[in-house]
Amino acid sequence: MNETYTESMNTEANYLYETENVCVIEGSHLYPHLKAAIFYMVFALGLIGNITVLWVLLKIMHVKNMTNLCLLNLALSDLLMVLSLPSWALYAQGHYLKGNEMCKAMAGTYQVGFYSGILFVTLLSVDRYLVIVHAVAVLGAKMLRYGIVVSLIIWMVSICAALPEAIFAAMITEDNITSCQRIYPVGSAQKWKLFRNFGENTVGLFISLPILAYCYTRVLMVVKKTKNSKKERAIKLILGIVIVFVVFWVPYNVVVFLKTLEEFGILSGCEAYSRINKAMDLTETIALTHCCVNPVIYAFVGEKFRKCLLSMFSKYLGCLKSYQSTQSKVSENETSNTAIFFASPIKSTQV
Repeated sequence: MNETYTESMNTEANYLYETENVCVIEGSHLYPHLKAAIFYMVFALGLIGNITVLWVLLKIMHVKNMTNLCLLNLALSDLLMVLSLPSWALYAQGHYLKGNEMCKAMAGTYQVGFYSGILFVTLLSVDRYLVIVHAVAVLGAKMLRYGIVVSLIIWMVSICAALPEAIFAAMITEDNITSCQRIYPVGSAQKWKLFRNFGENTVGLFISLPILAYCYTRVLMVVKKTKNSKKERAIKLILGIVIVFVVFWVPYNVVVFLKTLEEFGILSGCEAYSRINKAMDLTETIALTHCCVNPVIYAFVGEKFRKCLLSMFSKYLGCLKSYQSTQSKVSENETSNTAIFFASPIKSTQV
């Protein structure tokens, strides 16, 4: 199948037909109003959740250790993607995006959010592994400096990886249908597509997933040997983190891998092209919604974070003081699951 020099950012059609060895796209987006509703809902939840995380971290908890630094950068990464969701919703409904700037912003923010989000989740996993398994101290200026350097590297890598997608994105009108597409240079289109696909798969599948699996497997082994009244909740939290990562990112990366096979001609034909694009549409939508889930998993479940949040509401509203005092009495008598997972180093003790 001959390849054209443009590629849509999202799947465009319900069916395709073949003319002169080229798959011609017809139809419209799959369930555009449902997709738009999902994007608007995730925008509202993600905006509230990530701004709350940033507020608590900067105003109350402060960035004094690697864990808080990772949470701060993860919230910034998610917020970047959240702010682009209204544009995705409009695009899903078929509304014309004014100028190429919005199209480039959509492509760029998605790529930056993809790389930075996954890499900061991976960095947080390594941080928890070092703290819990090897009892490495997370406090102190030295560790924080290392974290700042790594965070800057992650942002630079993410921006550099996203630049080609933002540069090549543009609004194109074909057969009275205007869509946001990537316009690659003639003669090097396949190279740029493979560069994007290999980059996403390398980060999402071949680096982050194995590191995540190894770190949390080791953490799980230590937590299971720890004397703690709520270690079952800690185990569920660890499993939840891994499951959420797999659900939101692995399907998308598998489809990206299939797109690579398509570029090499291993998968060919309009039927395969249609199915892969439909799968890309679904998995890309799922991946975009992850930005409202991270605050719940990585911040709101933390005991210290919840205490700071309650303290803020108590200070400004004055209606949660009694609840806060009850919670503090309970936490004095027993250690919560997040004291294991999001607090100080622990030593493995046989139950």
